[in-house]
Amino acid sequence: MRWKILLLVSFQFSLLIGSLFSGIVVAAAPAEKRPRARELGLKIGDLSPGRHNGITDVSGMRVGHFTLREGPRFNTGITAILPHGGNVFYEKVPAAVVVGNGFGKLMGSTQVNELGELETPILLTGTLNVPKVADGLIGYMLSLPGMETVRSINPVVGETNDGYLSNQRARPLGEKEVRLAIEAAHDGPVVLGAVGAGAGTVCFGFKGGIGSASRRLSDADGGWTLGVLVQSNFGGTLRISGLPSHIRGTPLGVLLRQHTNHPTDASSNPDGSVMIVVATDAPLSHRNLRRLAERSLYGMARCGGYGSNGSGDYAIAFSTHPRHTIRQDSPAVVERPLLENQAMNELLLAAVEATEEAILDSMFTATTTVGFRGTAWALPVEKVLELFPSDL
Repeated sequence: MRWKILLLVSFQFSLLIGSLFSGIVVAAAPAEKRPRARELGLKIGDLSPGRHNGITDVSGMRVGHFTLREGPRFNTGITAILPHGGNVFYEKVPAAVVVGNGFGKLMGSTQVNELGELETPILLTGTLNVPKVADGLIGYMLSLPGMETVRSINPVVGETNDGYLSNQRARPLGEKEVRLAIEAAHDGPVVLGAVGAGAGTVCFGFKGGIGSASRRLSDADGGWTLGVLVQSNFGGTLRISGLPSHIRGTPLGVLLRQHTNHPTDASSNPDGSVMIVVATDAPLSHRNLRRLAERSLYGMARCGGYGSNGSGDYAIAFSTHPRHTIRQDSPAVVERPLLENQAMNELLLAAVEATEEAILDSMFTATTTVGFRGTAWALPVEKVLELFPSDL
């Protein structure tokens, strides 16, 4: 394991040298980049990741962030998840929502489950900003060409509470920030960590954030791709794949906090929330998309979360398969390919594994954040690596 620690040190040193040449001090840079778990040699699960190990490995997917950082007062933002590059209202995608624990404010979920379709991008943000962000999303959608006669739209906006690190009561986000997040959306690698809707989140008492991961099935299993994006802001008993939850009788999270150079003042309270977005190119019905969303919550459980009384835990799953696009001019009867139940096993496993890795990466990549009510310290990754057996 020593080589992995050296790799981490080398990684951070290279960032420092590069930043010095660019005139930026990494320690003060909010966009500081930390390596992902897999980059440090930690393998989560058995299936293989896609090219970027992110939700954008699913064809057509785009992700964008708007991040607001203003001293300790604001650490918040918006993360936009787009199923394709077109107008989602006129090219809807099949979707399903699952509620793990309903202590949250997921706007638009009832229509998604009633009709089995998604008609806007999915936006994630902080709790008290949900109505303003939803209003901004409606304004954005109605401004698009061809929307002049539209009189009803169902914005889908999820949240976790970032009030520990950001002044939520000020509600600083609106239509301008919504537009910036959507217009920033792109394919390729997803920016992870303390960005967008993850700028002010806390997970297992450490800094949480945005995480993403993917799995690509073998050709024998259909060759489908599944990707996950999470906004992590929950607690429990931290578990990291390959490590016991307790070491010498001490919970892993407590042990890591004891080994950090800075005592954390962020609570390890099990309450909190998680938003999980699952995308796949497999041709799935609303029913099997719901099953995928349910399995993603198992990935949360693998990390040690259990949906406490005060936790808002939601999963949204959708398919980008081109023949499942729901268009305004679709005929009354449509024939579409459909994956049978017996072909779902590897996709269900992919949802579990990708969610687990996405949550861990949200913590591995997040940076220490000084916030409105306290500080959330970054997960001490070097200490995590020291705990792994040397022969791994």
